[in-house]
Amino acid sequence: MKTKSYEIDMCNGPLFPKILAFSIPLMLSGILQLLFNAADMIVVGRFAGNTALAAVGANAALINLLTNLFIGFSIGANVLVAQFYGAGKERDMSETVHSAIVLSLLCGGILLVLGILAAPQILILMGTPGDVLGQAVLYIRIYFIGIPVLLLYNFGSSILRAVGDTKRPLYYLLTAGIINVILNLIFVIGLRMGVAGVALATVISQCVSAALVLRCMMRMEGGCRVELAKLKINRQKMLQIMRIGFPAGLQGTVFSLSNVLIQSSVNSFGSVAVAGNTAGQNIEGFIYMAMNTFHQTALSFSSQNFGAGNYKRIGKVFLECLGLVTFVGLSLGWLAYLFGNQLLGIYSSDPQVIEVGLLRMSVICTMYFLCGIMDVTVGELRGIGCSVLPMVVSVLGVCAFRVFWIFTVFQQSRSLWTLYISYPVSWVLTAAVNMVCFMLVRKKQRAVMKA
Repeated sequence: MKTKSYEIDMCNGPLFPKILAFSIPLMLSGILQLLFNAADMIVVGRFAGNTALAAVGANAALINLLTNLFIGFSIGANVLVAQFYGAGKERDMSETVHSAIVLSLLCGGILLVLGILAAPQILILMGTPGDVLGQAVLYIRIYFIGIPVLLLYNFGSSILRAVGDTKRPLYYLLTAGIINVILNLIFVIGLRMGVAGVALATVISQCVSAALVLRCMMRMEGGCRVELAKLKINRQKMLQIMRIGFPAGLQGTVFSLSNVLIQSSVNSFGSVAVAGNTAGQNIEGFIYMAMNTFHQTALSFSSQNFGAGNYKRIGKVFLECLGLVTFVGLSLGWLAYLFGNQLLGIYSSDPQVIEVGLLRMSVICTMYFLCGIMDVTVGELRGIGCSVLPMVVSVLGVCAFRVFWIFTVFQQSRSLWTLYISYPVSWVLTAAVNMVCFMLVRKKQRAVMKA
């Protein structure tokens, strides 16, 4: 198959250089996105105080809870477009792309209403500290105004990744991120708008990134080209997107439910603990994003090869992604922990906040590679069309286990360390079971090939 300049043929030729060509821009995109998010946190923490920092941080789990289900649909679009691309079915690609774009805007509209109306009540149920609640509600209501364009960007960049294009989303994110940082400085430091300024800057920058991705897709050739006249939902393609994406989104939503419960447990230790937890979580995000690159790589490469019928190549993709995610997770995780004091000091100068953040990093950063292994295995399973099984395993192994932990072990020993150690234990359990599932699914596929 002849590829265009920004695309990668994942089905032929040596794998390792193509994995690097795909994953490095994707990794830079993720790290840039988090750098810009960190700039939000740093500006708020330094110029609006610990209460404002805690208000932004208290929303993270809730935002993920409300958005993950719909963002999961973008994974369905990614897998479907990649499979059609590998099989050379451009008409099916086009129908999938146009259905996905319309679906992203519809989902965004639902979330806009849901977020503005329901978020304050959920924050109260989460036990958000009283000195934080008012600013947290203000932040999330402004943030959700930008949800439709955030989903549009997610769906669009997911489609571009499906054909191997990870460079242009990086350029668009860089442009939007620079705008976000400049607006943060103007709104928060110059105009003293606090959390409202951070939220408004985020919404404006999301509009920019979504507009750039849509403009790119309207200028493309082939099955990924977006034409306004063709923007409608193809029922069959939408159902296929949802068949793959719904389990992924449901998994993300249930993950977020367990994280909301954990956030609520952290909230019970007061605003200083919330601020320290937020700072530590923000630093960990860089490691997670770097590792998640290989989840996306495994997803796209296995999808294209599955569509092309190159089943033997899928196993090679899996092994190379596992090796890379382990190396990146161990290296970055330990580096972050060793320099934890200095990194946390960027977010807050309060010694108590730094102490809480370092405690979290000592548990999670040092063992974060286990999460990477778990995610790569899930990505590989979804790429070969198996989406329900990893969802069930992950929901039970991560979410149900953490909920059980909170109501049993944590109740017996109420400490932040007891809370945090539930993370690596759940990663080990879930990764092990998902690997067994992958081997069984591959065995079944090989049997079908021989038949």
